[in-house]
Amino acid sequence: MAKDPNAEAAKKVAEAEKSSKKKAAQKDGQPNAFARLIKKIGQFFKDLKGENKKIIWPNAKTVWKSTGVVIACVIIVGIGIWLVDFGLSKGIDVVLGINTKESTTIAQNVTEAGEAAAQTEAATEAAEATTVAAEEATTAAEATTVAEAATVAAATTEAVSQ
Repeated sequence: MAKDPNAEAAKKVAEAEKSSKKKAAQKDGQPNAFARLIKKIGQFFKDLKGENKKIIWPNAKTVWKSTGVVIACVIIVGIGIWLVDFGLSKGIDVVLGINTKESTTIAQNVTEAGEAAAQTEAATEAAEATTVAAEEATTAAEATTVAEAATVAAATTEAVSQ
């Protein structure tokens, strides 16, 4: 028997009208936003409690095994990274022709030369300071001699004028 396409279309239209009426009735019957929020918060905590019941906690032995595995992996990866870093830095030194021992020796020689130059400069400054002090002492001695000569001359002039 063949189905009537008009009857099927009529059924679909009737079902669509019923569903739209249900949706309209649900919208009218919904509580305000605050009440819905409180209801959703309550539902969240119910779901949270249900999910917490599903959690399977490991025992102490499993935790220690897992911790050991993590520490071993960290050590192995760390050593691997160190080896790669060391190899690459040595490879770059070879490519650029840098010899770290020679550069260290050169750096030490430069440092020692700088220290020697600083000591020589300090000795030169000390010698200059001594020379300046000696000149000042000589100037002071000359001034004293001149002052004494002036005093003697003044005394002689007084003696002669009397």
